[in-house]
Amino acid sequence: MMANLLRFHGAPRLAVALVWLVCASALIGAQDQPNILWLTSEDHGPHLGCYGDRYATTPHLDALAKRGMRFAKCWSNGPVCAAARTTLISGLYPPSSGGEHMRSMLPPPANCPLYPQLLRKAGYYCTNNNKEDYNLGKPADLWDQSNNKAHWKNAPKGKPFFAIFNETCSHESQLRKRPHLAVHDPAKVRLPAYHPDTPEVRQDWAQYYDQLTLADASAGRRLAELEQAGLADNTIVFYYSDHGSGMPRHKRWPGNSGLHVPLIVYFPPKWRHLAPAEYQEGGVSQRLVSFVDMAPTLLSLLGQQPPAWMQGHAFAGPKQSKPQPFLFGFRGRMDECLDCVRSVTDGRFVYLRNFAPHLSSAQHLAYQFETPTTRVWQRLFAEGRCNAAQSLFWQPKAAEELYDLQSDPDEVHNLAADPGHQDQLKRLRQAQQDLAIEIRDVGLLPELQLHERTQGGSPYDWARTESSLPIKRLLEVALAASSMQNADEGTLREAFNDSDAALRWWAVQGALMRGAAGAKTFARELESARADKDALVRLSAHAVAAHFGDPVQRRESFSVLLEFADWSRQHGLIALSALQALAQLKELPAELRAGIAKLPRKGQSPDKRYNSYVPRLIANLLGEEGGAEPAP
Repeated sequence: MMANLLRFHGAPRLAVALVWLVCASALIGAQDQPNILWLTSEDHGPHLGCYGDRYATTPHLDALAKRGMRFAKCWSNGPVCAAARTTLISGLYPPSSGGEHMRSMLPPPANCPLYPQLLRKAGYYCTNNNKEDYNLGKPADLWDQSNNKAHWKNAPKGKPFFAIFNETCSHESQLRKRPHLAVHDPAKVRLPAYHPDTPEVRQDWAQYYDQLTLADASAGRRLAELEQAGLADNTIVFYYSDHGSGMPRHKRWPGNSGLHVPLIVYFPPKWRHLAPAEYQEGGVSQRLVSFVDMAPTLLSLLGQQPPAWMQGHAFAGPKQSKPQPFLFGFRGRMDECLDCVRSVTDGRFVYLRNFAPHLSSAQHLAYQFETPTTRVWQRLFAEGRCNAAQSLFWQPKAAEELYDLQSDPDEVHNLAADPGHQDQLKRLRQAQQDLAIEIRDVGLLPELQLHERTQGGSPYDWARTESSLPIKRLLEVALAASSMQNADEGTLREAFNDSDAALRWWAVQGALMRGAAGAKTFARELESARADKDALVRLSAHAVAAHFGDPVQRRESFSVLLEFADWSRQHGLIALSALQALAQLKELPAELRAGIAKLPRKGQSPDKRYNSYVPRLIANLLGEEGGAEPAP
């Protein structure tokens, strides 16, 4: 064929043309990739005009949605900043990588590069301006530039860029700053059913919307900057926030209000072929997407098949997958407060599995209590002035929760026990359990045991085999412990004698969750557990005795818990666990309070960002004021 073309057009002229075409094709292959811009902001849900919120003032993002497309249902997977960013950066669910706990600072998997590493390898100039705050340690070569001067303008000529600009003006800390010049009228704000109607709550909500307007203006400036540089036609734009609003029962809560975030995407005409299959200008996608999908999507936009180890699904690019049936969320330790929750939604129904139902969602996390809404809400609850919906936050949780977002967008009517919703309950429950087994959920291990067993290595790598992590058995016992059902007592009795300390720990937790009845039912097993060779098992067994034992047992267990709470002699996570056990007591005897007052407030931690946790718990137990956010 080549010979025929040469004869037809004339060899010299065509040969030159063919050489030019080959060179041009090579140049396009090397350089003609889309730029990608991520505009992000902190601590806000889909409270934007383009999402139908008439109270919001967000003209720039509304205009972006009109030119592009918004996703009706995007979850951040984690309801707090570091956990959400850990999901984004890794393409893994943090309960799989070990990064679910705030500032856990565990090593990332050895053979699972973080997405900027993959983009840089593909020839992209990658910048982050400027927050990192991951729960996994990061390699030194993660970004080309990551600071408050990082910018796509610094990219070498002809090199495609990937750039993040993160806006902090909407952060939780900003919605409670006083004094504040109000813009939105507090009288007109729509309060969710769970928040009491007080001036403090209305001001916090109105101020939150004021800060969203500032975040919108920031996004507008970044988009204008791109336009002025002549790069808008060659740049794919994403806008999203890192989790739900900074208001209590949003941030840190793994229901829809804590996980639902806006996601707006814009694909210029040149790159429209890379857009989601359902992309329409000004359109709305009903596809379920979440942060674990972002890394695979970036690789797909580059034409690369996402690696099999990534746990999300690409929703754009030539390698995009079909829409997925579920989104998943999680809650682990939130700063100084221990917890374990898993959640799942099909877009309409939200299911939560509480593995520590005896703990309320409103554990005293010092930083959250700096918000006026939290404090006034707690006072009204203590005074008996909250209705049923407003009281839920402060009470022990149900083992299972099921909400219908269509009829109950505020998630206050638990349908888990409703006979008419058992099909939805079973389907979502099974999805949650299937995912735990599939990703090998290391978050079902107590955090200290996770550190001890991985010995400084990656939890993800360590957990790949059943011999390391018997995930099916671990899940079975964790479910039995937290079910609150008498039918599961046999499983727990067997677990008390298991060779695996994690299963013994869950057995003790099962007794604790069942209260006085559990202490009585498992009295013999708990007596043995108080002498267990594992420190966390012993600690938990003494917590049961401190709550429900006879006077002699209680005094003995108070003494043991104080020893465990001595941070100068114990691992920080042991001290934290002991202090939380003490915090669950209905009242502190004078001698116990005196012992707590003598506890040291300094000790060794897995990372310096743990250092505020033990002092905060001590301060709370003693009724001291104050609390500051851990260093980012």
